[in-house]
Amino acid sequence: MPDAAPSTPAAASEPSRAAPRRPEDPGADPGSRITPAARCAGLVRACRPKQWLKNLLVFAAPGTAGVLGDPRTLGWTAAAFALFCLASSGTYLLNDARDVRGDRLHDRKRNRPVAAGVVPVPAAVVVGTVLVAAAPAAVLPLGNWPLFAVLAGYLLLTSAYTLWLKNVIICDIVAVAGCHVLRALAGGAAVGVYLSNWFLIVVSLAALLVVAGKREAELRNPDSGGGRATLVRYSVSYLAQVRTMVSGAMIVTYCLWALDDRPGAEPWFHAASIVPFIIFVLRYHLLVDRGVGEEPEELALRDRPLQLCLAALVLLVALGVYAG
Repeated sequence: MPDAAPSTPAAASEPSRAAPRRPEDPGADPGSRITPAARCAGLVRACRPKQWLKNLLVFAAPGTAGVLGDPRTLGWTAAAFALFCLASSGTYLLNDARDVRGDRLHDRKRNRPVAAGVVPVPAAVVVGTVLVAAAPAAVLPLGNWPLFAVLAGYLLLTSAYTLWLKNVIICDIVAVAGCHVLRALAGGAAVGVYLSNWFLIVVSLAALLVVAGKREAELRNPDSGGGRATLVRYSVSYLAQVRTMVSGAMIVTYCLWALDDRPGAEPWFHAASIVPFIIFVLRYHLLVDRGVGEEPEELALRDRPLQLCLAALVLLVALGVYAG
């Protein structure tokens, strides 16, 4: 938080040491004396490797289908994960280059490598374009057209979000949630497994829950001001209602899936997985109410109760699928 206004003229003339000074010209490059090594390190950070955790969704469909034990299937799934890491990093770079002026006025985003001038805007555009083009191009020689179609759809949706949908209320939430769903679809497309209605509904609702929680946490956090054009058009109460509605439907759908009799599955493990699933959702709601859900990947990396619930959930589902 910025310091309070000084009460004396002497204090007013003293430069503030509590927070870094904002650049007077948002279009200026504040990183004119950055070494090549620092620029390379900044470029890696600008690719946001922490957010590659989202791409682990590609393992969900093959994992719940019980086919990850096949080396070929596992290889295709790992390849889909790598391709989505390339594609998502490219979109992050292009998005940061487009929003650089606004990010330099934001309390947190001004520290991003592009906004801070560590990575020049032209370099971010060039590298981002190369990564975005390389991801689908790498699929073409392999001839996996379903994976190519899902990856192309992901890139089209992210481009539409960057250029237009991010400024349209409600559509911005749905678009980001749709990107998460496409990650999950990619795993099924890569290995040709059937995606059940239960799977699609739970994944879609979970994606919408996470995105709504992220927006709500941004509203609850006073340091997030100025970050998104649509943020001021939401309210905490509205986003809390979205969370409640979505999580209720998701829990019911998951319970119906877990209690459904399926050939080759162990029903007791699936039924037991309901407990960590519900605790996970309740814990997430608590964190969002505290205003700490602005970066979901940070929650996954730092919040121990969430990690334990997720580990128990994955273990029980895996036992239900592979021990049956």
